[in-house]
Amino acid sequence: MNIKKIIICDAIHKKGFELLEKEDDIEVIDAVSLSKDELLNIIGEADIAITRSPTAIDSKFLKAATNLKAIVRAGVGVDNVDLEGCSKRGIIAMNVPTANTIAAVEMTMAHMLSCARSFVNANNNLKIQRVWKREKWYGVELSDKKLGVIGFGNIGSRVSTRAQAFGMDVIAYDPYIEPSKVTDLGMTYTENFDDILACDFITIHTPKNKETTGIISFDEIEKMKDGTRLINCARGSLYDEKALYQGIKSGKIAFAGIDVFSYEPATDHPLLDLENICVTPHLGANTHESQEKIATQAAECALNAARGITYSNALNLPIKAEELPKAIVPYLELTQKISYFCAQINKSQIKSIKIKAEGDISKYAPSLLTFSLVGALKDSVGDKINYVNANYVAQEKNIETTFEEIPKASGYHNKITITLTTNKGVTFIGGTVFDGVEQRIVSINGFGFDFKPKGKMIVFKNKDIPGVIASIATILSKNNINIADFRLGRGKNDNAMAVILVDEAIDKKLLNELNSLNACLWVAYAIL
Repeated sequence: MNIKKIIICDAIHKKGFELLEKEDDIEVIDAVSLSKDELLNIIGEADIAITRSPTAIDSKFLKAATNLKAIVRAGVGVDNVDLEGCSKRGIIAMNVPTANTIAAVEMTMAHMLSCARSFVNANNNLKIQRVWKREKWYGVELSDKKLGVIGFGNIGSRVSTRAQAFGMDVIAYDPYIEPSKVTDLGMTYTENFDDILACDFITIHTPKNKETTGIISFDEIEKMKDGTRLINCARGSLYDEKALYQGIKSGKIAFAGIDVFSYEPATDHPLLDLENICVTPHLGANTHESQEKIATQAAECALNAARGITYSNALNLPIKAEELPKAIVPYLELTQKISYFCAQINKSQIKSIKIKAEGDISKYAPSLLTFSLVGALKDSVGDKINYVNANYVAQEKNIETTFEEIPKASGYHNKITITLTTNKGVTFIGGTVFDGVEQRIVSINGFGFDFKPKGKMIVFKNKDIPGVIASIATILSKNNINIADFRLGRGKNDNAMAVILVDEAIDKKLLNELNSLNACLWVAYAIL
């Protein structure tokens, strides 16, 4: 068994460790308690690294990481990751962008309410100073106030719906979305940033880049109405902090709620000296629920990367998933998984790979083909195959590649079918995605199925005669193999096919035993 080493550089929830440690083909290196110098001494052993904010993925780290194939940033921000350096060394960098969404949304709402009612000041006045002075802490209501939302993605859109429930009038600014995403929710979309500056409350939910750094500075604050309230639970430096300080001190900004700073820890920041501001030490993602989600999703990303199955949320691929419509990304991953599945159950020299893309995804067939090649060539080429060289490797191996685009799908809104031809024969597997996220395999060689492409699977083709299922179960039970799921597809010519999800690894001896059954036409084993 080819053991892959995953190093955990920074503290994550125990569920992430548990998920990795139960896998037979994974060795976990716990480097959480090591100094950064000690980490550099052992990072060269690792195939995959899981990191958080404390570990800088800089030139020193990358130079020492001689065997590293991928990095998973357990969280959203990648400010501490040298993406260009990773790309030059062929290291795929990934993050976990959605695990802390609800935590960040609720933190924003907490700051918004604090901006409206001065909860922190009132609490301190009573609890610490023991002063009962109600008239000092008159606030404002959220109801009927205008909320300007900068960035209408996963977090900004959810903040908006919650604010709407408080009776706020939401105006959203995001030049990278369809206006209907906002207007369909009964909110106002604007292309004029001055409309945001005219709002009573303003909150920002964008990544930090050249365009967004300092998006609100002296000039923007000058345009605001007196008494505006600002919230930033996204990234430090999105608001110019010198301008913010001046605006709060002058009273132009009535109150601010800030969870993030340009430089952290911000224990000696001038903003802390002001009374009309609520500050928290970058707690946006810090809930028990979000930390567990971050850890488990990061661990799953690391497992898939270690096995070369897929690279979820990759940030430095030549095909930039973030630039594609959100609905297409799961099909890229599914295509790679299905192709890897094909190659495992049809092990031989690959002669051709064909993609049939039906529905709206048909226009992305060339991108799907690249992901298909990476999946199909993983076993034969190993770690040398990646998204950059996949097409070149296919040419060198004389693998014929084609794709078919069918704008109107039959039976499904979107569907992909991978046909893999080898010296042994032809395998064709179809899949789709339900509800935008649920990946499914729906057919294998013409047999209908519906199962997730995940786990340890036995694929068993047989004559459709009585007793087959019982015979398979008997052999697996005798070998202490637990059946997690059993899916059966029946076809023409009195044949059937089963996909059996099992909890334990299957060796060649057991496959030979299954193959010896009189009803068996062929059997294969695959891991996804």
